Amino acid sequence: MRIFPLLLVLGAASAHAQQTVSPVRQDTVVAIAKPRRPLPAEEATANANRFSFIAYGDTRGRRDGVAEQYEHSLVVESMLRTIAARDSSAFPVKFVLQSGDAVVNGRDPAQWNVSFVGLINRITTAGGVPYFLAPGNHDVTSAAELDAPGRQVGLQNYLRAMQQLIPADGATRRLAGYPTYAFGYGNTFVLAFDSNIADDETQYAWVKGQLEGLDRRRYQHVVVFFHHPALSSGPHGGPVVERPTEAVRRRYMPLFRQHHVRLLLTGHEHLFEHYVERYRDASGDHRLDHIVSGGGGAPIYTFTGTPDFARYRRTSAGDSVQVQHLVRPGLSAGDNPHHFLVVTVDGPNVEVEYIGVDWGREMQPYRTTRTVLSGRR
Repeated sequence: MRIFPLLLVLGAASAHAQQTVSPVRQDTVVAIAKPRRPLPAEEATANANRFSFIAYGDTRGRRDGVAEQYEHSLVVESMLRTIAARDSSAFPVKFVLQSGDAVVNGRDPAQWNVSFVGLINRITTAGGVPYFLAPGNHDVTSAAELDAPGRQVGLQNYLRAMQQLIPADGATRRLAGYPTYAFGYGNTFVLAFDSNIADDETQYAWVKGQLEGLDRRRYQHVVVFFHHPALSSGPHGGPVVERPTEAVRRRYMPLFRQHHVRLLLTGHEHLFEHYVERYRDASGDHRLDHIVSGGGGAPIYTFTGTPDFARYRRTSAGDSVQVQHLVRPGLSAGDNPHHFLVVTVDGPNVEVEYIGVDWGREMQPYRTTRTVLSGRR
């Protein structure tokens, strides 16, 4: 008799909890929350030349669709501390870039909703900053055909997740119907494209048009982020040249050199490495940095082999190109911890800082954690 009232109380509390806690939807991808501090209109930031942004990639987890991505959550916690620490500095974090593979299977709404969206909501609400994602092969499949059924399912899920974060269809900085977009902040122009379909004519023409139309007196720095690196030394690279990589080399690398792109940020390989490409054209000597940062939480990869640089020069129409492998990944998983990057823009100068997470907090890939990029050197 004494237990019965207690059971009634517990039952009422349980019913109340069920009414007040919204279940995670399994059938339709939920949109990531709008950033608390969205980017101002492009023209409003023309004079901004001291700020920072975060870059990383490959957040897919071992239990996608079942639980929140644990390894990714460690990265997000460190990002939030970094954003908070820089808020009152001369170089506040203004946005976050993710180079793809948000989840294991982008065709499954539960993987987005259960494992990914909630973590990114912390970045856009608690952190307050915009979040931009380029699609990886796990997100929209590796199909080259736009109408491939699996791709269409994954693409619609990606677009639902990102609908409040990327420019809308019809905007000047968005290719309608594609996960391909751009934005400008201060003296930096940022462009995302879908490297799974790197041979697509419509996408290529749009990217080309965006670069050709830039006011380079304002935009000193052009940053491009996408999934498949042109150069890498993990299991997707070295002596292996995958179809999207070959298309990026053949189609996009000549375009990026022509327009003096400063920095390429990619993932696909779950590790960190840095290549410096130097080339010459009619305007002089130039430098293009390729940084692979796939340490957002996906299972760790290790060094497999060095790319064939002679083949790279041939396939990317870069006769004058010289490549330096500035940072090479390690041979064991312990040498390649989860991480993210902080890119600091200080007028004409750009600095990259590597921030390791968990056991990787002492990692110093440049013999320190930082390196300075130079447009002409």
